[in-house]
Amino acid sequence: MSFLEQYDVVIGLEIHAELNTKTKVFCGCKNQFGQTPNTNTCPVCTGMPGALPILNKHAVELAIKSGLSFGCEISPYSVFERKNYFYPDLSKAYQISQLVYPLCVGGHITLDSGKTIRLNRIHLEEDAGKLTHLGKATGSLVDYNRGGTPLIEMVTEPDLSSANEAVEFLKKVREALIFEEIANCKMEEGGMRCDVNLSLMKKGSKEYGTRTEMKNLNSFKSVQRAIEYEAERQAEVLASGGVIVQETRKWDDEKGESFAMRSKEQAQDYRYFPDPDLLPIQISKENIEHIKSEMVMLPSDRRTRYMEEFGLPEYDAQILTSTRYISDYFEKCVQHFNAPKKISNWIMVDLLKLVKDQEEFTFPVSEEHLSTIIKMVEEKTINKTVGLQLLDKVIETGKEPLALAKEMNLLVTITDEQIIELLEKLKSENAKVVDDFKKTPEKVIGFIVGYVMKNTGGKANSNRVRELIAEKF
Repeated sequence: MSFLEQYDVVIGLEIHAELNTKTKVFCGCKNQFGQTPNTNTCPVCTGMPGALPILNKHAVELAIKSGLSFGCEISPYSVFERKNYFYPDLSKAYQISQLVYPLCVGGHITLDSGKTIRLNRIHLEEDAGKLTHLGKATGSLVDYNRGGTPLIEMVTEPDLSSANEAVEFLKKVREALIFEEIANCKMEEGGMRCDVNLSLMKKGSKEYGTRTEMKNLNSFKSVQRAIEYEAERQAEVLASGGVIVQETRKWDDEKGESFAMRSKEQAQDYRYFPDPDLLPIQISKENIEHIKSEMVMLPSDRRTRYMEEFGLPEYDAQILTSTRYISDYFEKCVQHFNAPKKISNWIMVDLLKLVKDQEEFTFPVSEEHLSTIIKMVEEKTINKTVGLQLLDKVIETGKEPLALAKEMNLLVTITDEQIIELLEKLKSENAKVVDDFKKTPEKVIGFIVGYVMKNTGGKANSNRVRELIAEKF
């Protein structure tokens, strides 16, 4: 029996996401990943004496947009404060953050089970630099390029109760932030990171246990493993009569275990006070309405709409909303030709395979041209095989599909009389086919259709061929 069976797991998350701005939050340095170390820096983001910060308006708008995405209340009055601590990657020895008056308050996310996970807040702050540890004997390197990058920190209430719930929650957050173009959330680049606060509570009790915090987890797999490990570790400590120490722990993904870093600081340890160089932010209702007007329907809502309004299967809806680009592309195609399921099939089967190895992509054919090709196939101007040939040629040349089909002589010009003539010819040349068709038509009809299609250069309408086979055989 696992010691964990005696307890309920209580989890709260602190999620950091770097915002999609061109410059940093309090200076004009580029907000760009992968540059030569310590080149995207200036006196402001490195905290030189006398350097004054200037607030990035776009970062504030993106933070508000994130709050609106998750149903937060947007504060009309918000204040930046200095969070004081010394660490090598924080060159000015304080981080500009928000504590008392955050931008966004409350909000929630609903899991697939229907369970609601409450948000405490979303606030705007700056990121620290990045340390690269070379080993005890060699030391560490520090890169201040990331210092001053605009971050939102999303803090949940302790409503999560398992590793699976935490991972699902993170995926929903990431999906929404990417869809609204608030953040790219590239976890491998540190664009989205997560701190996990975890405690155990005796089953039936209402009193929380002592929590620990695991810092900077940057993959769903790490979050899953770290939560499962820490829950079991705490249960074993309690079962042996030990006491859980409130502390910050570091997760080692290679070893599959965590270890203590330092005792957990309380808010007062950071000596928060309002930043004297930054005025409070005042957000009007007009500001909020303007930001709302620029937002799009979130993927979860789009999936529901695709299934209810367009009659698509859940699988199609999931694929079509996997990125905002695919979803927008699909919707524009439907505007050109109202055949949602047919368009979905072409996108999922024929277009996505063309870009399957690309992390970021655009489809090589416009929505209008793809819709025209699909419409030609559905109206039997061409068949699907010819439609795919036409698609390749449109991608190659960029020409308008109908004009190109005429130019290439691809339009269906095969008459019933021509199809019947070919069927009569096959019957005279191959009497066995006639006998086989009478006995087991399903086994030979594919051969007969293939014969006609081959002898018409693929231009015959396969459905009409099948109808005439039924009549003439």
